[in-house]
Amino acid sequence: MPELPEVETVKEGLKLKVVGKVIRDVIINYDGIIEYPSITEFCDNIKGQRINDIDRYGKWLIFVLDNYYLLSHLRMEGKYFIKDKNDIVLKHEHVIFRFDDDSELRYTDVRKFGKMHLIDKDKINSIGPFINMGLEPWDKNLTTNYLKEKYSKKKLPIKSVLLDQSIIVGIGNIYADEILFLSRINPLKKACELNNIELSNIIKYTKLELEMAIKKGGTTIRSYSSVDGVHGLFQQELNVHTKDKCPVCGSIIKKIKVGGRGTYYCDKCQRES
Repeated sequence: MPELPEVETVKEGLKLKVVGKVIRDVIINYDGIIEYPSITEFCDNIKGQRINDIDRYGKWLIFVLDNYYLLSHLRMEGKYFIKDKNDIVLKHEHVIFRFDDDSELRYTDVRKFGKMHLIDKDKINSIGPFINMGLEPWDKNLTTNYLKEKYSKKKLPIKSVLLDQSIIVGIGNIYADEILFLSRINPLKKACELNNIELSNIIKYTKLELEMAIKKGGTTIRSYSSVDGVHGLFQQELNVHTKDKCPVCGSIIKKIKVGGRGTYYCDKCQRES
């Protein structure tokens, strides 16, 4: 699944290709992608809107239009491709934005898990997915005190809590493993039991890991690729996720399930306290 660095890479790629274009029409081939508002409202309201910028919040792409924000979550396998209006529409091209220059932005999603919202700019804080989301990794309010308060009653393993988008946005399964390895924290340790040093390390290595991943264009694993199929290179930098041996001590990497998610860690470098 695309995580924050991958979505950031998609954002930057799309900015080069579609900012400034006016949406003349939209074709919805699978209604399930549109979460809000109704299909009719979505189609009527987006016509004539110019894409002025593209931003990101957590794993959400934000297309900044004249009067609306178009929010797009790629979920498992969502991708965007730029095509000509005369190109054959493929099976999994579920949402097609046709521009005034006859080019098209096509949202492709084999598993159909992706979601889109079209929200009035003045309602973004009262409607939609951002209401209950947490802080960006680089937010100045992301402090040890903030995490201590959020984690104080969390008896779940820290691996599961790192994936909670209501606390820190953008961290997914791959980067959670890497952050915990760099922080030398066992993924099974309860979040409420972390000390100040461990909380500080989570903040430090979350920023560091995601910044490095963004520079490398994200991590390409299995089905993910960026705009027009561009692949990320950060998988070459991973320490434990999908790896066999620990890069620090040489021990065999353990693979377990935590909250139903495949989890990789070194049981020597990340000992349980």
